[in-house]
Amino acid sequence: MGRLSNDEFFSKLIELFDQRKGKDHGSIVLTQKRLTYDQPPLPESTSETIFPDLHPPRPMPVLVRATNAKGKESRAEKIKLSTVVDAEALPAFFERYAEVCKLGMVTLKPRDRSKRKGKAKKKKGGAAATAAVGAS
Repeated sequence: MGRLSNDEFFSKLIELFDQRKGKDHGSIVLTQKRLTYDQPPLPESTSETIFPDLHPPRPMPVLVRATNAKGKESRAEKIKLSTVVDAEALPAFFERYAEVCKLGMVTLKPRDRSKRKGKAKKKKGGAAATAAVGAS
């Protein structure tokens, strides 16, 4: 699938979160990265040659991706979404992005960590008891 407009991206992302609501498990992976473009080589021996992306000649857009992270066995069901956001539109985009993500996370249930805590207590008690017996 090609890159979507920002509005199309949000509507598809909402659908992706809605598909996740009825299931007990699954992941949605969200990534962002700057897009770079071809730049002329910088002159030698300047501080800009070490970190040329700190002072770009023009603002860099951001690539935002979302996927449902399906494995190889269900490759046909994998959904990939991406959009490019111009630097000027970033504040408004990320406000809306945060709202969509918050709404998508409302239905999440907390991870059950009771099993992990029980195992940790047994290990601590076992190790302490062994050390106390060895010391006496």
